Amino acid sequence: MAFLGVLVFFGLIVLFASFFTVKQATAAIVERLGKFHVVRQSGLHLKIPFIDQVSKRMNLRIQQLDVIIDTKTLDNVFVRMKVSVQYQVIFSQITDSFYHLENPKNQITSYVFDVVRAEVPKLKLDDVFVRKDDVAIAVKSELQEAMQSYGYDIIKALVTDIDPDEQVKHAMNRINAAEREKTAAEYESEAQKIRIVAVAKAEAESKKLQGQGIADQRREIAAGLVESVKMLNEANINAQEASALIVVTQHYDTLQAIGSSNKSSLVLLPNSPNAANTMLNDLMVSMAATQKMDDVK
Repeated sequence: MAFLGVLVFFGLIVLFASFFTVKQATAAIVERLGKFHVVRQSGLHLKIPFIDQVSKRMNLRIQQLDVIIDTKTLDNVFVRMKVSVQYQVIFSQITDSFYHLENPKNQITSYVFDVVRAEVPKLKLDDVFVRKDDVAIAVKSELQEAMQSYGYDIIKALVTDIDPDEQVKHAMNRINAAEREKTAAEYESEAQKIRIVAVAKAEAESKKLQGQGIADQRREIAAGLVESVKMLNEANINAQEASALIVVTQHYDTLQAIGSSNKSSLVLLPNSPNAANTMLNDLMVSMAATQKMDDVK
């Protein structure tokens, strides 16, 4: 009875050992007595216990490997670059990927180092930033050619980060700040020029209008004088008497205007030796002219 129990126990073990499952996007490599037998895809499968063995479950999904490389540019700037490589096992060559290459990540890393350190020293730092896609294309091309023979397909290679030396970064920041300050100063200078031109135009327009006003005022004064002379001539007053009358009238009008102004504190009278006689003669002539005008009326 005990023997039967042992047989049943071992029978159950053999039964459970005969089945195995393979997950989605995975392939199982089955060996029989240490030799490759078959590749099984996702699902439930049967194998001979103790004879067949699942040696490896290969991941068929796209995988990514990030490689950090320290190198130097053509202008002797040390940079740290991060290259991301996306790769996938080729299902039709799955045996090659398992039996021919023990560690694909190390192999990919070696090729990335080799290509980057061959391409970047040909470029200056600014060109490395501009032509990083060219570096990525070179990495993919080299990897594609090398890794296909091992059963791996290179999907994409990307240069995801370029980190120059700290001193170089500080220098670049200072250069960028200086460029921004220079641009701001140029804009400020241009704005100042525009403001100066606007003020100059406004002042010129103001002076132009002021001149027009003075000219109009003088024309009106001249027209008034012509009218005054015409009226005096009609009253049989000669030119000398008319001029004296107009001068005296304007003289007293001016004195009245000066006296009525709050800002006036000084009046300058003629100081020549004959000034008083001249003013007296002009006054007498103007009074005579006024008398003639009254007689005419």
